[in-house]
Amino acid sequence: MNYYNSIVDTIGNTPLVRLNHVNKGIKGTILVKVEYMNPGNSVKDRIALKMIEDAERSGILKPGGTIIEGTSGNTGMGLALVAISKGYKCIFTLADKQSQEKMDILRAVGAEVIVCPTNVTPDDPRSYYSVAKKLNQDIPNSLYPNQYDNPANTAAHYETTGPEIWRDTDGKITVYAAGMGTGGTISGTSRYLKEQNPNVVTVGLDTYGSVFKKYKETGIFDDNEVYPYLTEGIGEDILPKNVDFSTIDHIVKVTDKDAAVMTRRLAREEGLFVGWSCGSAAFGALEWARDNMKDDDVMVIILPDHGTRYLGKVYNDNWMKDHGFIESRKFATARDIIRHKNGNGQLHAIDKNTRIGEAILKMNEFGIDQVPVTDGDNFVGSLSDSRVLKSLIEKPELRERPVGEIMDSSFQFVGMDNTLDVLSSLISREKKALLVRDEQHKVHIITQSDLLMAMTN
Repeated sequence: MNYYNSIVDTIGNTPLVRLNHVNKGIKGTILVKVEYMNPGNSVKDRIALKMIEDAERSGILKPGGTIIEGTSGNTGMGLALVAISKGYKCIFTLADKQSQEKMDILRAVGAEVIVCPTNVTPDDPRSYYSVAKKLNQDIPNSLYPNQYDNPANTAAHYETTGPEIWRDTDGKITVYAAGMGTGGTISGTSRYLKEQNPNVVTVGLDTYGSVFKKYKETGIFDDNEVYPYLTEGIGEDILPKNVDFSTIDHIVKVTDKDAAVMTRRLAREEGLFVGWSCGSAAFGALEWARDNMKDDDVMVIILPDHGTRYLGKVYNDNWMKDHGFIESRKFATARDIIRHKNGNGQLHAIDKNTRIGEAILKMNEFGIDQVPVTDGDNFVGSLSDSRVLKSLIEKPELRERPVGEIMDSSFQFVGMDNTLDVLSSLISREKKALLVRDEQHKVHIITQSDLLMAMTN
């Protein structure tokens, strides 16, 4: 008889499939590694098994214990399958931007799910990182695998994904491409492939609103690069220990929209019913390949998960229209507003050392009632005419003091593909403007009046 002892024994050895349509006009052979063929439908099954088995061997996790992890959904599914096989309980924390399907699937396999806010800093006690750590401290015989910093994450791909790709391409792979999240998939696999052939080029795929690309290219962790984005399972606002930048040669950023549209194209044109970050990986990798691949090159792209996680999002026409990813209304996103404003004025900002009296004159000259405050290239605060008026009524002598003494906190940065609904929810009586950084790193401002204009078109 030919059978497996448990479902976790079926993890790995996923197939390589050649792309035939979405890569038209691109030289070389483009292959995708279809990770939804794992039993939990994602690449994260590999690290789930490795992290738990390492914890068992070290004695950290004992029989009857509880596995607690912060996850975007896929790692949780892998851990849940391993837990079922080995008799553990599971508690998972997820950010509220994750799809309802992911939450329902985790509950279906017996896990407890705790939903946490997305738009908080990683060290905020409400973040899904912090909540998972606190639960681990409070619950006896529990394990917090911490996929971001656990070396078993990278090791799983060094031991399985890399060797599989080398074997199935007969050593002919020349370019490896993968999305960047916790860093284990890209770093572990790349390290193995480069040990076999140092000339293998590794391309990482990042998202706008994430820190990876700028950090790789400059060594600077820029908080201004961090802002809300929609794509799940890719990008970070932290630097996980599993990201080994020395194994990554190039990083390409992909917008939420380009990722979502490519995800649907993979399903319709290639028969690959994959998840949203797969669209990111494919779009970014193909953009790089278009300018760099030769006829004899072989590229392998990791497609991390399955489309069932995104039925209510990228595979839902109404959701796609609401987010401006397919045609619906004239002004659907921040990108549309900025495009319309181009040529109709520039971003005015005031240095924090400018005298308040001089700032008043400039605001009157510009015809604006709120303005960002800068310190060199950094946005450090904001100033409104109502704030200035209140301050001067109380202390007229402040006219000669620097703006930095009375400024409010900085306007929030948002992503180019954030929708009108999201933008309007971030505008308040106190903060009547938002900032947007485009692909050329130019900063734009979106005011309350800009949103009103967009909503009436």
